[in-house]
Amino acid sequence: MTRFTIASFNVKNLIGADQEYYKFQKYTPEEYAWKADWLSEQVQTMDADIVGFQEVFEESALRDVIAEADAEGIASNAEHIPGTHKRYRKKAIFRKLAYKPYTDAAIAFAPNLNDGEAGSRRPGLAVLSRFGFVGAPEIIQDLHDDPVEWTGDAQQGSYVLRRLSRPILKVRVPVGKTIVTVFNCHLKSKLGEFDLPEGADFPPEADLTNYDAVGRAMGAMRAAMRRMAEACVLRRLIVAELKAGNPVMVLGDFNDGEHAVSSEIITGEVPFKNYSWMLRHDAKASNDRYSKEMNVQITEDIESVRLHSAEKQFVRKSARDMVFTSAFGGTFESIDQIYMSRHFMPDHANSIGEMEYFSVLNDHLTDGSHPEAPYNKLASDHGQIIAHMRLKDAKR
Repeated sequence: MTRFTIASFNVKNLIGADQEYYKFQKYTPEEYAWKADWLSEQVQTMDADIVGFQEVFEESALRDVIAEADAEGIASNAEHIPGTHKRYRKKAIFRKLAYKPYTDAAIAFAPNLNDGEAGSRRPGLAVLSRFGFVGAPEIIQDLHDDPVEWTGDAQQGSYVLRRLSRPILKVRVPVGKTIVTVFNCHLKSKLGEFDLPEGADFPPEADLTNYDAVGRAMGAMRAAMRRMAEACVLRRLIVAELKAGNPVMVLGDFNDGEHAVSSEIITGEVPFKNYSWMLRHDAKASNDRYSKEMNVQITEDIESVRLHSAEKQFVRKSARDMVFTSAFGGTFESIDQIYMSRHFMPDHANSIGEMEYFSVLNDHLTDGSHPEAPYNKLASDHGQIIAHMRLKDAKR
């Protein structure tokens, strides 16, 4: 058996000191040092073999964090791992308490094509892998050659998406004798999209002293449409990998709860219980229903390209529902997810492994409405999630 861990970590605006990333927002050297130290501690706690990072402005800043985690982790190992020359009292004797440095790990960084000047920066994302990568990582953001669009009288409207708000990073990771396709993403936030009139300094809807309820609703609608369209881009990438027979894992900040439309787009449909009960698409009479053979075929076609939630598996196994990665305005929800293809479902005939456990690091989260929240800008406002996987050693 081969075991590995895979994690998702939104690091919240990771950039070096004295650099204005958003308007009037930057870190002093002391703040950056604090943030890097906090992130380093989280990386050590996760100790994951594969990590998808979101909100990374600079690859160099991420490398600083990993280097700091390695230095601290190696020092901790020297202090706490038992040996013949050490006393055993208060020493770590469990395998999982030892930190494994990322000395030979590979990093793939995807900068954001929408990145701008100081004060108007846009973050990218990255994947860290102790196993390295097979082939070159792929960055998907510019869609001009293959946009997402729907038009026509039947829809009574149109929408075209030619560029993602943030890139999707696709890597192939060799784990044991298996190559897993991993997607890291950060979908459009729930912040409204407002049009900036020519010559104006800001959109009218941004002026809360002249509150425009309908205009802000339209902005929320645009953001939701973009988020769903970006989910559709990710979905077609996933389906292409699954149809090629490749095991797939998808992780990241989806900016939506698990039951939101964008998540449903990414994971795919849940099969109907029995298609033999359903009228055929070309029915000419009330008894024109799909046959039992068609029911089997349709169900398999849907299941073969469907993804499964690590969180849901954990909730079912543990018989509890206590998972959340975001807290804001009194709402606690999971907007960070790890999804996996049925290759990792133990009850599937061609299963190559399964998830053994699911961890969430969310003890640092403060509700965005809490008085402390504005002063907690240095830690992440997301919980980190880790799926603990076990693979069979059959070669794919």
